Amino acid sequence: MPTVLRILDANANRAREALRVMEEAARFLLDDASLSGGLKRLRHDLAGLLAGIPALQAGRDTPGDVGTQLKTRREFQRQSVAEVALAAGKRLSEALRALEEYGKTIPARGFAAGIESLRYRGYALEQHLNQALATGRPGRQWRLCVLLSADLCPRGDWLRVARAVVAAGADCLQLREKALDGGELLVRARRLVKLCHPRGVSLIVNDRPDVALAAGADGVHLGQTDLPCREVRRLFGAQLLVGVSTSNLKMAGQALRDGADYCGLGPMFPTTTKHKPVLAGPRYARAFVRRYPGVAHLAIGGITPGNIAPLTRAGVRGVAVSSAVCAAADPGRVVVDLLGALPKR
Repeated sequence: MPTVLRILDANANRAREALRVMEEAARFLLDDASLSGGLKRLRHDLAGLLAGIPALQAGRDTPGDVGTQLKTRREFQRQSVAEVALAAGKRLSEALRALEEYGKTIPARGFAAGIESLRYRGYALEQHLNQALATGRPGRQWRLCVLLSADLCPRGDWLRVARAVVAAGADCLQLREKALDGGELLVRARRLVKLCHPRGVSLIVNDRPDVALAAGADGVHLGQTDLPCREVRRLFGAQLLVGVSTSNLKMAGQALRDGADYCGLGPMFPTTTKHKPVLAGPRYARAFVRRYPGVAHLAIGGITPGNIAPLTRAGVRGVAVSSAVCAAADPGRVVVDLLGALPKR
């Protein structure tokens, strides 16, 4: 047992140190409160699990540890701050895997399973930190994204609705026009970029990464049957934010492994915009937030000011809405009501 405790102690220290390096990058290099908070919570949750192992440090013998003398030249060279964070992320995943495997041999109930859960969270946080450092921008957690479709707007006046929701405080618009040809979609996207960007509002184009890039939009949102996220990343690199629609944790995990910056979570409630035979519901939103704290997300599907409360109780920090805003007589009023129900930044 003392030998196993030495292994656990060494990897616990390695994991805590790696998390601190990653947290400092998110906090000071990116000024990303959400990502920094997610890493801090992971560090504290790790400390909580380790506190359940009595005498963890009893077998520590730093002077007698043969591993302290084993060094490589690469350990003392880093080409950039991004490489510092990347190395820390790899140390974290390796240390957590060692803690999980060797933790299976000690009589600490739930320890190995708890570390496994932390390891999954660490993977997602590592990915988002690396992407943010590579692009020079933090992952954006929007509070309210309005999906803009002309056929949902009174008299088809999509521009009037767009102006109203931006003025009311929506921090993201998604252009969703599946029937438009590429040329007209590009014209519309460019008009929205001119409206949104001077006001600090993001613009996402649904389905079409080519149009998003040509228009100067911030990103693209992909459904499960669209061009896969990994292919968009291969073709466009980090030039665009990429969101992926998901309805369960398996889909979310795949999206994040493929390079998604945020996940759409839904559908939350029945909706007339797009029929779905199965509702993911607030239960999925709660599971996502617990599994991937700090990862950007937008709950979607039938959300209104009247039913948003279960989502905020589940920990949702951002929502996407369509007909509830676009079809309203006063879209700006609905935006204000939704924002008032959501947690502050």
